[in-house]
Amino acid sequence: MTQDNISLNHKKNDSVDNSVPAISAVDEFDIEAFLKQLTQRPGVYRMINSKGTIIYVGKAKNLKRRVSSYFKKQHDEIKTAKMVQQIARVEVTVTDTDSEAFILENTLIKRYKPKYNILFRDDKSYPYIFVSTTKDFPALSYHRGAKRRKGEYFGPFPNASAVHQTLQSLQKIFPVRQCAESVFNHRSRPCLQYQIKRCSGPCVEGLISKAHYQEDVRHTLGFLKGKSFEVIEELGHKMEQASEELEFEQAARYRDQVSALRAIQSQHLINQPGSKDMDVIAIAEQASQVCVCLMMYRGGNLWGSEHYYPKLTDGFEKQEVMTAFITQHYLVHPIPAELIVDCELQDKESIQAWLKEQRQKPVFLKSAHNQVNKGLVQLAMTNALSGLKQHMTQRATQTQRVEALQESLALVNPPNYMECFDISHTQGQMTIASCVVFHDGIPNTQAYRKFNIEGIQPGDDYAAMHQAMQRRYARLKKENAVLPDLIVVDGGKGQLTQAIDVLKTLELEHVPLVSVAKGEGRKAGLEILYTPYNLEGIDLESDDIALHLINHIRDEAHRFAITSHRAKRTKAQTQSSLESIEGIGPKTRKQLLVHFGGLGEVKEASVSELQKVKGISLDKAQKIYDFFHGSL
Repeated sequence: MTQDNISLNHKKNDSVDNSVPAISAVDEFDIEAFLKQLTQRPGVYRMINSKGTIIYVGKAKNLKRRVSSYFKKQHDEIKTAKMVQQIARVEVTVTDTDSEAFILENTLIKRYKPKYNILFRDDKSYPYIFVSTTKDFPALSYHRGAKRRKGEYFGPFPNASAVHQTLQSLQKIFPVRQCAESVFNHRSRPCLQYQIKRCSGPCVEGLISKAHYQEDVRHTLGFLKGKSFEVIEELGHKMEQASEELEFEQAARYRDQVSALRAIQSQHLINQPGSKDMDVIAIAEQASQVCVCLMMYRGGNLWGSEHYYPKLTDGFEKQEVMTAFITQHYLVHPIPAELIVDCELQDKESIQAWLKEQRQKPVFLKSAHNQVNKGLVQLAMTNALSGLKQHMTQRATQTQRVEALQESLALVNPPNYMECFDISHTQGQMTIASCVVFHDGIPNTQAYRKFNIEGIQPGDDYAAMHQAMQRRYARLKKENAVLPDLIVVDGGKGQLTQAIDVLKTLELEHVPLVSVAKGEGRKAGLEILYTPYNLEGIDLESDDIALHLINHIRDEAHRFAITSHRAKRTKAQTQSSLESIEGIGPKTRKQLLVHFGGLGEVKEASVSELQKVKGISLDKAQKIYDFFHGSL
């Protein structure tokens, strides 16, 4: 939006914050004069609408440059353009440093909850494991809250179950007591934990010496500090020594401890000795909803994950969500030595400097570039997608979503049985049409179908849609099978016209039909729905659960179409891909495919795995790996 187009007569806002005075008719805001006098120092700015409600809070290294950018250029982002139209006044607070601006920005966001900010509800404290190392016989216990007791704290853990699971695992390996001090000080005989060998019984004199108990405590602390490799090596030496001294019972105890520690290590994604504490963050988006997954690694071990579901307005950028999460989350929670994120951040240097200042130690903010970090991010993304699916199911029952869709489309019956079509191809070649099926608002993957489209002009999505639907419903009609309550096609009026023509030809016009057209800027939540009886379009709110259901089935159809197309393309390219690698002959290609089972597995194999194939040297393995992944 240019400066000449700024209007002070704005739309009403539903929520009003009474702490900000409303703007009177005579209280006009001269934006040009305001920008001329605005400082270039760092600070926080607040966008206020005509009713006096703060609708956005932001921070800037240079207030003049940042605030001016809202009014002196055209905005492609729908959300930003809509927000600028509502701005009636801007207020700023100057800070001495960029880090101070970060803190003030988050304070104001939590206080005012502006409409156009990304909001995370995250005020809880994380749990820890506490070890009372100042006692003669230290104990392990669950801890949450202020760290006032003297001893060592390990964490934070993502949730209470992660703490209890770790305590249970340690109890089976190192029998260190986990009872309260009041219980320990008043015992005269060992408890049940001693009987089942979960505690060595330090409460009763003579059951275990202080030196032996302290050894178990030392090993426990080593494990919690991420030094499990050193602990295993020490226990291994003790096992050999006990065996040589014919103390086989003691050697067996050390053996069991080593086996248990190795089993725990095998459950973790990273288990290198000396690994730093790190958090891995990934963001998944589906059907206009977002899930941020935080995976916490301490001492090289994965201690668990946490999911967050921010409140979003129409249109958002992944970088914006990531920045909002980092600055809000780590304002109140412990900061690890490393943060690995799944996208590049524009303000990376400033965020990293702020994190360092908050932690009072260096913090490294990284995106996934090497194979290890890519694996960590991929695992976090998998968890984010899983969490998002669960959240979408929990947010509204499937019945509610189906009923909402029935109301929005004015259907006679609820669309309990829906089918959705999508098209996928590569530059018009190897066209695939997908048909996904939802029953009671839930995907029925067993009923999914795919169609190899042939005999059409390359790239003609309309003809592809026509052929797929013709084949599908001609067969259903011939078999006298049950027809869907609603047919969904991915696309606009063109795809809808093809669907109408198919149903008319087959005399199935009575089957309800809707097409889903991407909104302005192809932003999620801005889709327009078209039906044969409403060609002007139905524009639902981005948080409408009916739109969420439509987006869910549309996204699932798109995913299935893409997956099917890639499988077809990979199969067609199997030979040509391997033949393109210099120095890899027919015999070697055959051995690779036999050994790994397919081209996809060859692509995913590491250099060390490739070397295991007969006839593959280190140089050949590296060449194959570089062909699929690119050389450094």
